[in-house]
Amino acid sequence: MAQLQRDSLYSGRAAVRVFAANERMNQMLLERLDAKAWNAKAPGGARTIAAIFTHLHNVRAKWVRLTAPHLKVPNQLDRANCTRKQAKAGLAESAARCEEMLAEALDGGGRIKKFVRDGWGRPWPVGVEMLCYMISHEAHHRGQVCMLAHQMGFKLPTDVTSGMWSWEKIWKESGGRAGRELIRKGNR
Repeated sequence: MAQLQRDSLYSGRAAVRVFAANERMNQMLLERLDAKAWNAKAPGGARTIAAIFTHLHNVRAKWVRLTAPHLKVPNQLDRANCTRKQAKAGLAESAARCEEMLAEALDGGGRIKKFVRDGWGRPWPVGVEMLCYMISHEAHHRGQVCMLAHQMGFKLPTDVTSGMWSWEKIWKESGGRAGRELIRKGNR
């Protein structure tokens, strides 16, 4: 039993760090994206980059609201009027709530028993699949942002496009923000 508790605690801590690294990648893009790309009309009627980033935040808020309603649910962002500064702050807040949710879900404490992605989807039991789904969703949209920026002529700096693959550096930089605080609090 003690080993199971240690493994669960480790899983929660690891999930927090992985999601924090994921968020660092989002922030890298936001920090270095050409300001003119933010609301530029995307080819083929695709969402703007602003709409994609606000979607990421708003979906995170939905995950927290449906899965861990006892946590403070971040306010939604308005995709038509959201600034980069608002998106950066909103994503940082929603990432912190998701990290709290993941820590609670995966620490073995049992407070969060299911992951609810959306009203249309069946709830899943909590587990690493929850984290995998969340990361996959975000990586998909990060790819869209990089592709749209390129298609619209707003080349991202190489240190960003290559930097997203420097996991060791990102892991080190982000293993902390909320991760250290959650670990210090005993993962709660």
